[in-house]
Amino acid sequence: MTTTAPDTALTAPHRASEDGPGPWTADELERHLRELALSRYHDRHPFNQRMHRGQLTPAELRTWVANRFYYQCNIPIKDALILSKLHLPAQRRSWLRRIQDHDGHTDQDGGIERWLQLGEAVGLPRDELLDHQHLLPGVRLAVDGYVNFCRNASVLEAVASSLTELCAPSIMLTRLETFPLHYPWIKSAGLTYFRGRVPQGRRDGSEALGWVRTWAITREQQRQALAALSFKCDVLWSLLDSVQGAADQDHPNA
Repeated sequence: MTTTAPDTALTAPHRASEDGPGPWTADELERHLRELALSRYHDRHPFNQRMHRGQLTPAELRTWVANRFYYQCNIPIKDALILSKLHLPAQRRSWLRRIQDHDGHTDQDGGIERWLQLGEAVGLPRDELLDHQHLLPGVRLAVDGYVNFCRNASVLEAVASSLTELCAPSIMLTRLETFPLHYPWIKSAGLTYFRGRVPQGRRDGSEALGWVRTWAITREQQRQALAALSFKCDVLWSLLDSVQGAADQDHPNA
């Protein structure tokens, strides 16, 4: 998993591999990546499905918001690690937008601030979120594991792991549709994070996919890209497993 892609992988055209099966075309690789993302994305997790059907209690929503916040806080950290691996100034300038999207240009904007507003809208004091007072051990383990993956993996693997962005716009649109219907007690202003992530996810997913299509030119590199995306899906799934486990402990007879 930690094999560094050669520099030529950043610019070289598609070519056949001399060892083992030949590589897929870029279109075939994209199809495999999209199929993997769609089949493994955490919108299929029972907790998310219950959320979107309006079956979560306020306490369960607060547990999810508080624990997902730890992931939100670590997104710009993992993106900074990926930024340090990029070879070209244009690539670094482009990836920097992701950090700014979450950290904001001031303390009054950005994805982390908007998630804090979501927390307040569901009844979580801001200081409890910032101190991670409700963080579950399994969530910490999953998120820290993802950050360490981005620290140690090749640039190809690190970028490929971000391709869950291909599915992000859809789940954000689902939440924008279902939250006002099922959880009307959450003020509309608290949903600003979801609104902003729709265009950002489309932009970021398209960009990362284009890079992976260009870089993954051997079957081994393509395998690494798929494995990295699979790992990221496991991270998101494990996060929800921990949140669901906490809900089951609170309501053992549910």
